[in-house]
Amino acid sequence: MQVQPHNVVVGDWYCVGTEPPFEVVAVDADQETIEIQYFDGTVEEVDFDSWLEMAPQPSPPPEDWSGAMDVDKEDYGIDPDRLITDSWESPLDQLDRLG
Repeated sequence: MQVQPHNVVVGDWYCVGTEPPFEVVAVDADQETIEIQYFDGTVEEVDFDSWLEMAPQPSPPPEDWSGAMDVDKEDYGIDPDRLITDSWESPLDQLDRLG
């Protein structure tokens, strides 16, 4: 009987040494496997024993959500590095017009 890794939560990010971080996308207690997905979209399945041997450490999720989505910056339809606030209206702007 294998020992199930504790505190493995779907959606949590981990890393092992200098390897790229990965997200836990599924845990199957019956099959005793953990499915992980790297930022680039690569999916891998590891058994509980391998998970314990890997000794992964918690890692913050990447700031750029598009990695596993296979979306390039050009596909966003906007320049995410530049905010355009000219068309944003604040309810407080109306006070200046009423006065």
